[in-house]
Amino acid sequence: MLLTLTTETDAASDLGYLLHKHPGRVQQFEQPYGVAHVLYPEATDARCTVALLLEVDPVGLVRGRGPRDTGFSLAQYVNDRPYAASSMLAVTLGRVFRSALAGRCAARPELVDRVWPLEVHLPAVPCPGPDAAARLFAPLGWQVEAAPVPLDPQVPAWGDSRYVDLRLRGTHRVADALSHLYVLLPTLDGAKHYWVGSDEVDKLVRAGGSWLGTHPARDEIARRYLAHRRVLAESAVARLAEVDDAVADAAEDVTTDDDVAVLPDAAAPAPAGTPPLAELRRRAVLDQLRAAGARSVVDLGCGQGELLGLLLDEGFDRLLGVDVSPRVLATAARRLRLDTLPDRVRERVRLVQGSVTYTDARVAGFDAAVLMEVIEHVDPPRLPAVERAVLGAAAPATLVVTTPNAEHNVRYPTLAAGTMRHHDHRFEWTRAEFAAWAHAAADRFGYGVELLPVGPVDPEVGPPTQMAVFHAAAGQETSR
Repeated sequence: MLLTLTTETDAASDLGYLLHKHPGRVQQFEQPYGVAHVLYPEATDARCTVALLLEVDPVGLVRGRGPRDTGFSLAQYVNDRPYAASSMLAVTLGRVFRSALAGRCAARPELVDRVWPLEVHLPAVPCPGPDAAARLFAPLGWQVEAAPVPLDPQVPAWGDSRYVDLRLRGTHRVADALSHLYVLLPTLDGAKHYWVGSDEVDKLVRAGGSWLGTHPARDEIARRYLAHRRVLAESAVARLAEVDDAVADAAEDVTTDDDVAVLPDAAAPAPAGTPPLAELRRRAVLDQLRAAGARSVVDLGCGQGELLGLLLDEGFDRLLGVDVSPRVLATAARRLRLDTLPDRVRERVRLVQGSVTYTDARVAGFDAAVLMEVIEHVDPPRLPAVERAVLGAAAPATLVVTTPNAEHNVRYPTLAAGTMRHHDHRFEWTRAEFAAWAHAAADRFGYGVELLPVGPVDPEVGPPTQMAVFHAAAGQETSR
C-alpha cells in the first residue's frame, strides 16, 4: 500500500527536516506485519514528494494466531490488508513519522508551525460510500477527489469496488495533515487489524483532540475508528467534549463578569466581582438541595466532580457521581482526593460509570438527583429515555435540572448568531421550550415543578442559565 505527500513551495525540500527523513536516502522500518519504506521520488527547492510504501507479509500477519470468526474460513489469507490503506498504514505512519505527527522538529523548530500547500495521494482506500471521503476530510479544509476503483477494468458490467483512488489537496501544518490521516484512514475502513480496547480511546483523543471535537461527523468517526464498539465510542465522544468544556465555561464566565459591557443601557449592570456562571450554577443547585432537606444526592453527568466537592464539604451523608467517561471520573477522583481522604469521609462519596439514558439500579434510593448542564448534550429523541430512567426508575424526591437559556446567547459578543454555546450541545432551549418540557415530564411521572433563573437576569432575554426543580407531588408516591 502506498501514500505520497507532495508540496510545491519555496524550500520544498525542507519537508525532509520536518519528517526526520533525509531526501537522499531510502530508509526501511520493520513492522510486525511487514516492512515500511520511506523514499523521495523528487526533492527540489520547488517541489518535494515523500512516499511511504508498506509491504505487508500476509502470511506473517496471521502466523501463530488461532482461527477467528471472520465470516469465512480463508479470511485470514484472502483479504485486502496488503493492498488497501487502512489501520496498518495509519499505524505505520504514526511510527515512522512519530516526531512530525507530534509536532516536533529539533533541527528546524520553525518548520513545525509552517503551513504547507499539500497534496496527499492514496491509490486504494476502503470507503463505505461515494461521499464518505468528502464527508470526513472536507470539513478539515481538504479538497477531496475520490475516484471509484472498478472491480475489474476488463469487465465494466461488474461495477465499482468498495475502494477509491483518493487525492487530498489543502494548506495545513504537516502535523495536522498527518493527524487527519492517522484518524480518518481506519475510520473509512471501519475495522482494524488488531484488538480494539480502551487504550484506543486514548489514541483517538490524543491524535484528534485539536480538531475532532468540532468535526460535524465526530460521532461517526468515533464509532468507526473504534470498530463500532458502542461503549468505547461514547467514552471517546464524552472525552472530546471534555476537551472543550473548560473553554466553553470560561467563555460564559468572562461574558457574565463583563455583562455591563454587553447588556442594553436600560439593564442593570452586574455588580463588580460577580462570581463566574459555573460557580453560580453550583450554588443555585446547592440552595435547592438544602431547601429540599436532601441528605443523599446522585449527580448524573458529574464531570470532573466540582459539584460533588461542594456537596462533600457541605456535609451531605451519601453522594454518587455518574459519568459516561472513565477518564473524567479519574479526574474527579483526583479532584476529590479520594485516595487521601479519611475513611469516614471517603465512605460518603462514590464514582461510577454510567449513562443517563439507561435505567440503573445504582442511582435509585437517593433523596435528590441533579442533571446540571447535561440534558442539552442528549439527542432530543433520547430525552424520553432520560425521563424514564431518572423520574420513572430512579424516582428521587427532588430532581434539579439546569440548562442554557438560548435567548441569552445574543448577549455573548463572541458567539456567532444562530450558534450554540458548545459544539456538543444537541439543542439549546428558550425559556418557553424548557418550561413546556419540564411541565410535560413532571405530569407524566407525578411531580410538581418550579422554574427558576440562574445568574444575572436580563430584562429582555432572561438569565444565562435556567433551572427546573422537580418535587414528588404531595400524597403521590414515586416508583422508588
